[in-house]
Amino acid sequence: MASVIDRDEETLLVSDESPILQSPKNKNHAKDVHILSFAFLLIFLAYGAAQNLQSTLNTEEDLGTTSLGILYLSFTFFSVIASLVVRNLGSKNSLIIGTSGYCLYVAANLKPNWYTLVPASLYLGFCASIIWVGQGTYLTSTARSHAADYELQEGAVIGNFNGEFWCVYALHQFIGNLITFALLSGGQAGSTNGTTLLFIVFLFVMSFGAILMCFLSKRVGNSKGEIELLGADAGLYASLKSLSRSLTSALSDVRMLLIIPLIAYSGLQQAFVWAEFTKYVVTPAIGVSGVGSSMATYGAFDGICSLAAGRLTSGLTSITSIVSFGAFVQAIVFVLLLINFSITSGWLGTLYILLLAALLGIGDGVLNTQLNALLGMLFKHDTEGAFAQLKIWQSATIAIVFFLAPHVSFQVVVVITLVSLCLAFGSFLWLALKVAKSSPSSTSE
Repeated sequence: MASVIDRDEETLLVSDESPILQSPKNKNHAKDVHILSFAFLLIFLAYGAAQNLQSTLNTEEDLGTTSLGILYLSFTFFSVIASLVVRNLGSKNSLIIGTSGYCLYVAANLKPNWYTLVPASLYLGFCASIIWVGQGTYLTSTARSHAADYELQEGAVIGNFNGEFWCVYALHQFIGNLITFALLSGGQAGSTNGTTLLFIVFLFVMSFGAILMCFLSKRVGNSKGEIELLGADAGLYASLKSLSRSLTSALSDVRMLLIIPLIAYSGLQQAFVWAEFTKYVVTPAIGVSGVGSSMATYGAFDGICSLAAGRLTSGLTSITSIVSFGAFVQAIVFVLLLINFSITSGWLGTLYILLLAALLGIGDGVLNTQLNALLGMLFKHDTEGAFAQLKIWQSATIAIVFFLAPHVSFQVVVVITLVSLCLAFGSFLWLALKVAKSSPSSTSE
């Protein structure tokens, strides 16, 4: 009976509007997921740790925070055209090219100033847009091919593959920040020698990640838009027209409009952790070196929760339950920060900070897996366009936070984040009820 309900729910979530280009029978799709996951781990354990340190290391004229604001503003702009770029380059080539921006940004931190970090941030915005749209497209295409080859439920496979990817990816916070803690502890925090060694180590690690990307299998995209482009010699005008149709179609879809607030909130809570939480909660309590240990805790719980959430995902009902849990956990953190609750004595104070980091990591793991799985299920006809929307709204929100945060108090940022969570969760519940109403059998699994 449960399997029948699962199939009904999946039919509701995913329309069969577009053809899926089949891969060779019994191809090892799981291997590509492993490679993709570990390549992102190596690249982002370096970038993520570097990003966490921007607001505490590059403080002169708010260079670190401003460069991140420029980065995500650039990311937002290029995300508008990212789906077009990915369709023409292919998801694998987009992933490989995208790694170059992250390497350049970390290299710029060897000599951080306005003439190195700002240009690197602008270029990384472009690279980030294509690597993330490429990632979402590649992973979803792999999951669909796997489900078709082995006659499995598509929604469950998409959930499992996203769970594995986001679990391994989330470990970048754990491993990268442990490296940061090891190299910047013992009086090295903020010293030139300590940070130089740290960024050199990160560059070596990122190089291995970039090489690993080359071992991915080449895949033909499976969105309707990409199939059209592959079937004709589309010029610039035709390509831009296709892009315009894709973006307009997504924004005219009520499902996307109801998901956008949750997408925007997912970017807001990430920026809050990277900039505000590390600067105003972690550093005053346990110092700059404590940023590494707290973000390692954040990454560990992010990864564990991503894997668990992915395994539990099978359709709309499971996604609704998991998102509700993640929203509740993060709301607890914001309420505690809002009432200024703290423990300042010894190891209990450190443990309290690590607990807050763990709860924030749990919420982030939920949002990453569920948003990606939901978009893959709902927008089968235009995969690149859906994931481009994800990155447009996430990066726009992150950019706003980095530009706005230096000019408002920490408490105001917490209030904005908590209110945004409530509005986003309400919009998501509206979506869940709207879709569930269309098929009574989808309300239970």
